[in-house]
Amino acid sequence: MKFNNKNVTIHNDVKIGSNVEIGDNTTIYPNVIIGDNTIIANDCVIGEPINDYYRKRLEYVNPPTKIGSDSLIRSHTIIYCNSEFGNHLTTGHRVTIREKTIIGNHSSVGSYCDIQGDCVIGNYSRLHSYVNVGQKAKIGSFVFIYPYVTITNDLTPPSRPLKGVFIGDYTQIGTNSTLLSTSKINQSCLVAAGSIVFGEYENDSFISGNPAKRVGKLSKMPFFNDKGNRNYPWQKHFSEGLPWAEIGFEDWSKLQNDD
Repeated sequence: MKFNNKNVTIHNDVKIGSNVEIGDNTTIYPNVIIGDNTIIANDCVIGEPINDYYRKRLEYVNPPTKIGSDSLIRSHTIIYCNSEFGNHLTTGHRVTIREKTIIGNHSSVGSYCDIQGDCVIGNYSRLHSYVNVGQKAKIGSFVFIYPYVTITNDLTPPSRPLKGVFIGDYTQIGTNSTLLSTSKINQSCLVAAGSIVFGEYENDSFISGNPAKRVGKLSKMPFFNDKGNRNYPWQKHFSEGLPWAEIGFEDWSKLQNDD
C-alpha cells in the first residue's frame, strides 16, 4: 500500500542502513544518513534544503542530516537538513522540523507539529499534536507537551535576537498553554492547561493562570490517582514506553546515579 517504490527520489551522497523502508512519493536530499530498521512512509521529504539553495543553487552544498535507527517517520513529514535525530524517533503525520534541530533518543513529535529549528529536545520527550516550538527552545528529557501548546521566542515582536524557552527534565506542559520568550521552567513542574507563562520557576512547581503564577510545590498539590496516591512525581506511577517500565523509577534512577 505505501511501499511500492513509486516516485521515490534518493539523491547522491545518501547513506541508508539495513532493513530501511521508504514509502512512495518520498524525496531524500543529499547528505542524509538513515539508520538501520527505520521506516519512512509515503510523501515525506528528508533533508529539505535551506534558503541558500534557492539563491545560490550552483554552489550550494546540503548540510548533513542524520536519523537514527529504528525510527518511524509517518506520511507527509518534512525534515530539513542540518538536523540530527537519535534512535527510535517517531513522528506523526504532516510534521515540519526545520534546520538545526537536535532531538535525542526515543522521542516523538505528533501530527501537525511545527518545530521551527535551532532548538534542542532531549530523550524520551513527547510532543503531542499541534505543538509549535519556536527557535532557540531547549527542552529536556522526559518532557511531555500536550496539544496546542505554543513556545515563543520574541517578547517584543518583531525584534532580534530571538530568545528561546527552557523546559527542564520531567516537566509536563498542559494543553493550550503559551510559553513566552525567555521563560525558564525547571525540572518536574506542571503547567496547567491554558496558562500563559512568563518568568522563571523552580523545580517541583505547579504553575497555573493568566498570567501564570507558581501555586506551590507540585508534589504537595492535592492531585491523587485512583489508588489514593499523589499523582506527582508522575514518574512513580507512569512508565508506558519509558526505560523504568520493568524495574520502577526509583530503582532505575539509582542505576543512572551509579553510572
